[in-house]
Order: sequence, then C-alpha cells, then structure tokens
Amino acid sequence: MMAVAKGDLDAFGEIVLRYRSAAWGVAYRFVGDADEAEDLVQEAFLRILDSAGRYKPTASFRTYLYRVLTRLCVDYSRKKRPIPTEQLPEVPTAGPSQSERIERRELEEAIRAALDALPPKYRMVIVLRYFEGLSGVKIAKALKTTPKGVERLLARARSSLEPLLRPFHEKNR
Repeated sequence: MMAVAKGDLDAFGEIVLRYRSAAWGVAYRFVGDADEAEDLVQEAFLRILDSAGRYKPTASFRTYLYRVLTRLCVDYSRKKRPIPTEQLPEVPTAGPSQSERIERRELEEAIRAALDALPPKYRMVIVLRYFEGLSGVKIAKALKTTPKGVERLLARARSSLEPLLRPFHEKNR
C-alpha cells in the first residue's frame, strides 16, 4: 500500500489479485448474491485506492480490507435486504449420494436463511469468524470494536441462530 500511495498502480493490481477472492467470499456470504458481492468488492477496492495516501499500516492489509468491506456490506444490508441464493459454487466430486447432497443443500439453505435473519453486525461477525476463520483480535479491528465486544457479538449471534437452526438440528439427530 505504501507503493500504491506513491502512485504505483501495478502494486495495487497485485493487491487486488491477492485479496479479491477472499473479499468476494466474505461479501457473497454476507449478501447472498454473486453480482452484488462483486459490486461491493469493487467498491471496496476503489475506496482503498482513493484513500491510499492516507493508509497507515497499523494492522494487516487484510484486516483493513475487511474493515472497508464490512462497512459497505452493512450499509448495503440497511438499504436492501439480501436475496437468499445458493452457496458458493463447489467443484463436483464423485462422492456424496443424491440424498446426502439434498441434506447438505437443506442445511446450506437453513444456514443462509438463519444468517439473513440476523442483524448486519451479528451476520458479519459470524461470517468473519466461522467462514473466514479470523481471530477475535482481527475481527475487532475489522469491526472497530474490542475483542471483548467481539465475544459479546458472537455470543448474541449464536443465541439468535440457535432457535432458527434448532428444527434442522433436531431433525438430524
């Protein structure tokens, strides 16, 4: 980013190539729409490029990217309710049977519907923790809160998810 701040657009191209896929995964899991996710990621990178001169390397670039993307996703959810769609495309394998694929699909739909029912901050903390595997400290930096605040958000989000997913969980016991 320091090179980008000096006008090196090739360096910015490298940043985009390195982080675009991870950013798209976060945005897609948050909004549930591939085109909207792509728009949000592009907007995030444009904002990062515009503010390159003000960038301070106080955290990892990935954390900085997630902070910008989180703001955009939360703003998006306030303006427009996400449309539930299929999970991220997977490469077909010669593994699970038809019934196993149906059960997995039902689980994915139940999780997507439960995530969509959560308030934006709860949804983002779940996506960053369980889908992206970020630590509490990195999530705190991305959401501009404390690690203790992240713990509280995760606890509340899990409490909100539990009744929404209980019927599915009881069905598969």
